[in-house]
Order: sequence, then structure tokens, then C-alpha cells
Amino acid sequence: MPEIPRLLDQLRRAFDGEPWCGPSLMTNLKGVTATQAAQYPIENAHSIWEIVVHVAGWSEVVRRRIAENQPLQAGDAEDWPPQPEQLTEANWQAARATLHTAHEQLLAFVATLPEAELDRTIGATFEPPQGDSYTAYQMLHGVAQHYLYHAGQVVLLRKRLQ
Repeated sequence: MPEIPRLLDQLRRAFDGEPWCGPSLMTNLKGVTATQAAQYPIENAHSIWEIVVHVAGWSEVVRRRIAENQPLQAGDAEDWPPQPEQLTEANWQAARATLHTAHEQLLAFVATLPEAELDRTIGATFEPPQGDSYTAYQMLHGVAQHYLYHAGQVVLLRKRLQ
């Protein structure tokens, strides 16, 4: 099987499918209200809301890095955008919609990516100690890993909300 369909499968499973390791990101976000999403139940940790906008932002950064063949950096405001001043249910649903849109745009982009592009090195994308360069293939797997990493955080935050 070619790699593009495998990558798309992994991205879908991690985002809103059935990954082998447990619930997907969107499964863990089901039923979370704006009030819950905005809370900080663990000291010095991000809120669920902040995690949602963070993941959306990085899905977009990776798509742009690969599409533009540049090691784009995310500034602090892009990396961890603050919660909006108005913590309404409408704003929470808008944040979730932004996450969904970023994911769908990434999937649409990956679906058009030639297999040969997966081995293309994008360039150094982080400061040391992570440093180094990454291929498009590594970054796309990284997005799936990122979804699941933060899915686990959402589970912990939700447990502290109860």
C-alpha cells in the first residue's frame, strides 16, 4: 500500500477515528462545555480550550511547512494562543470548528501530495536540543502523534474537572 493512504488513515484515526492506543482527540473532546474547556484544573497546565487552539495551529503550521517547503516557526501567539476574553459556548464551538477545519485542510493537502514529496527534508524546524531537519513524512506522523499526545492531556484535565 502506498504511504499517502496510510498517513491519511493514521491522521484520521488519531483525530476522530479509532486509534489502537485509546480514544481519539475528538472523542475525548465530546461533551466538553465552554465552561469546562476554559478551566485550569491542573496548576501550570494549559486548559482544554488552549490545547484545542494549539493543536489547530500546529496542524496548519505543518501543512504550510510542507506546502511552502520552509521551516516556518510558530511564534508564542501561534504556539499557545490565549483563550478569548468571552468564554461563550459559541466561541468554544468556533475553536472546535477551527480545529476541525485545520485537520480537514491538512487531509486535503496530504491527499494531493506526491509520494516522492514525503522524503523531502524541510529544514531545521526547532531550536536545539530538538533541532535538526525533518522530512514531510516525519512531520505528518508527528501530527498524528501530536493529536494523541494532547488527547491524553484532555483526558487528564477532564478527570480533574469531575
